[in-house]
Amino acid sequence: MAQLLTWTPELSVGIEVIDAQHKRIVEYINLLHEARLRNDKEAIARVIEELVDYTLSHFSFEESMMEEAKYRFLAPHKKVHELFVRRVSEYQQRFKLGEDVATVAGDMQNTLVTWLMNHIKREDMDYGPAVRASLGEDKLKQATAKKTGWLERFFGGR
Repeated sequence: MAQLLTWTPELSVGIEVIDAQHKRIVEYINLLHEARLRNDKEAIARVIEELVDYTLSHFSFEESMMEEAKYRFLAPHKKVHELFVRRVSEYQQRFKLGEDVATVAGDMQNTLVTWLMNHIKREDMDYGPAVRASLGEDKLKQATAKKTGWLERFFGGR
C-alpha cells in the first residue's frame, strides 16, 4: 500500500513557482491517500478531479516556461505529459464506470507517486538549469510576478 509522500530538497528544480506547484501535487496525492484510508468515495472523487485539473494546469504552465526559454527538449517533454494525462484519464474513466473505488484510487496513487518522483528527478531536473540559464533569474522573477494574480487564484497561492 502506498504511503504518504514527503517533499524533499532533492526534488527541487530550482524554480520557486514550479517547486511550489510540485509540492501542491504532492499534497493532492497525500489527500488521495487519506481519502482512501477513510474509504470516502466522495472525497476520492473530488481529490481525483482536483488533482487532474491542477496537474493539467501545471503542465501547461511548465511547458509555457520551457517554450519561452526555447528549451530544446520541449517536444519530448510535452509527449511525456500527454502520456501521463492519458494514463490518469484511464483511471478517471475506471472510477466513473463504477470499478471498485479502493482499487482504482490505490492504483492511481501508486502510479502518481512513481511517475511524479521519476518525472521530477529526470525530465524536470533537466529543464531547470536550461530555463534558469535562458531566462535568467530576473526574467524568471518578472515572469512569475506577472503571472502571480492568476497563479494565486488558480493554484491557491501555493
